[in-house]
Amino acid sequence: MTVNVDSLFKNADPVVSDILNNALSEKEISTNDGLELLNAKGIDFHLTGLVANELRKRRVGDAVTYVVNRNINFTNVCIKQCGFCAFSRDFREEEGYFLPTEEIVRRAKEAHHLGATEVCIQAGLPPDMEGDLYENICREIKKEIPDIHIHGFSPEEILYGATRSNISIQEFLNRMKDAGVNTLPGTSAEILDQELRDKISPGRISVEDWETVIKSAHKIGINTTSTMMFGHVETLEDRAKHIAKLRDIQKETGGFTEFVPLNFIHTEAPMYKHELHEGIKQGGSGNDVLLTHAVARIMLNNSINNIQMSWVKEGQKMSQLLLMWGANDFGGTLINESISTSAGSEYGQLLKPKEIRRRVKEIGRVPAERNTHYNILKRFNGKEEVEDKLDNVTDSQFGSYVELIKINKFNYKNPRKQ
Repeated sequence: MTVNVDSLFKNADPVVSDILNNALSEKEISTNDGLELLNAKGIDFHLTGLVANELRKRRVGDAVTYVVNRNINFTNVCIKQCGFCAFSRDFREEEGYFLPTEEIVRRAKEAHHLGATEVCIQAGLPPDMEGDLYENICREIKKEIPDIHIHGFSPEEILYGATRSNISIQEFLNRMKDAGVNTLPGTSAEILDQELRDKISPGRISVEDWETVIKSAHKIGINTTSTMMFGHVETLEDRAKHIAKLRDIQKETGGFTEFVPLNFIHTEAPMYKHELHEGIKQGGSGNDVLLTHAVARIMLNNSINNIQMSWVKEGQKMSQLLLMWGANDFGGTLINESISTSAGSEYGQLLKPKEIRRRVKEIGRVPAERNTHYNILKRFNGKEEVEDKLDNVTDSQFGSYVELIKINKFNYKNPRKQ
């Protein structure tokens, strides 16, 4: 039985119908229009998903991309105490760890040997950090594996490194580029509303500084991702405004490679466990997650090609649904995932390439391995099964976050007590 989409539109709310028809005509969707779609119910909800899927197909086709990468969260010691973060430990806590540079390089080399084209490096903000730590990490990695892509250091870390070095953000970014950083993760964005940030993460990087880091990076040829953490205390209007702000930045710089909506993992988050904010949610519901990805596609369709979903936060089956609601990228294999795992995510820290390909083929799409800049490295059009080196390892080979914080040789040593 075929579905007559025109007849479905006749049953939709006239306001929603007009917005979706404008989207299909590839007109820009306003913040208020995005908010209207985020509130969609009934037939309007389903039509929003259908339109997002159609726009995805027009923009990037039926390929679902993924990157073979490894996360290296080299320390969980942090001077900030964000209400949503269950990963960080301040320097007084016993579970603080700090990987020496040689261990970071070892992990990068191991990943490269297993086929990784990227290492993603992010961590806490350790007190009394040497200003050149990030640069030295990059130089040592590039010395051993010059062709690995370093996707590292959030805007928060760039600001911290510049502050510790007593130089400007622009100068620090130039140093990082010279040291080997290729792209930055656009994390630490959460919701780009200062009043809300002061509530959930007081003292963290401001909206103004986040934008300065991102725009400065784009200006010198360092692309970044973009993200949004949702499903906590923000409103739907906050989400729509956040997406619109990212769109404005993209119009100015063209430097975003992708947008990643990140569902709030509440289980171990301090602001949820201690009921710090009235009305705090347990992350977005299934419908909420679907709509957020769909509206992101619809609002960003003319500016950011790639919408990535997080299998770590949503699980593999929900990820399949999101690929039919505007998303086109499965993210990375990760190998080690500490931040979501420590917050209570139950979906593991490694997803092998063959599992990603299987999930993509199950929904009738074409898996494709990409690099960080979204250049396609391999397409898997046929039915034959291909095995990568990473497909043949055991998950336990890489250890876990729970094990890592118990390894004595990696215990954080407070420099003030040395």
